[in-house]
Amino acid sequence: MSKLPKEHQFIDLSDYGRPIARGIANSLKTTKFTPVDVTIAFVISGLIGVYCILEGYYYAAAFFLILKSVLDAADGELARVKETPSYTGRFLDSVSDIILNFIIITAIWQITDSSLGFAFLAFFGIQLQGTLYNYYYVILRNRFNGDTTSRVFEDSTPIALPGEKQKNVTILFFFYKALYGIFDKIIYALDKNAAKGKPFPSWLMTLISTFGLGFQLLIISAMLVFDLKECIIPFFIGYSVFIFVFIFIRKVFY
Repeated sequence: MSKLPKEHQFIDLSDYGRPIARGIANSLKTTKFTPVDVTIAFVISGLIGVYCILEGYYYAAAFFLILKSVLDAADGELARVKETPSYTGRFLDSVSDIILNFIIITAIWQITDSSLGFAFLAFFGIQLQGTLYNYYYVILRNRFNGDTTSRVFEDSTPIALPGEKQKNVTILFFFYKALYGIFDKIIYALDKNAAKGKPFPSWLMTLISTFGLGFQLLIISAMLVFDLKECIIPFFIGYSVFIFVFIFIRKVFY
């Protein structure tokens, strides 16, 4: 199930694992496995990928990083097919993602000659890229009655949905805000009127989808496999320039 109505859908280059994710979700629909179980599985897959990076098993690392991306989509799909949306799952997913991103970049720093400062800049750039993509995507979803589990910006603790505990939502939201708050503030400061503009065209959203975590992991995986590990950190620092390019296009034309 798409998160947007058909007329506003776009080619999401970061969502290449969605067909497999749907298959996984459908196979688990009548089982006791929950979306949170799938989230835990993608954390395990990501950590195995990190271990493989550190040990030099780059093909295996690529496999587990891409598997992590697929499972990252599968937890949300399972929540939809089981009709059990939850803020617990939404925030656990996001908190897990940012912690894994930090660990992955740290592992790449360990196996390359990059400085710790550049590694931090790459991590910061990756998060800003992902935040811009999510910002524009959620605006579309909210505007056109798509999936509204996510809000444009998470600025207050949401009320727990049926089947989840408010305590869990509150705790996970606290960690979410602590980890993502700075990135949300920066992107909002750069383009605070995005929600008031014209609908973003599909071609622009497709370009911005290269900022999605799935595509970022695909790039990292490809660079590992092709022995370009030294280029990963500089690439993500340089690619962050397109944050300003895409925002400029949005402001001027939409």
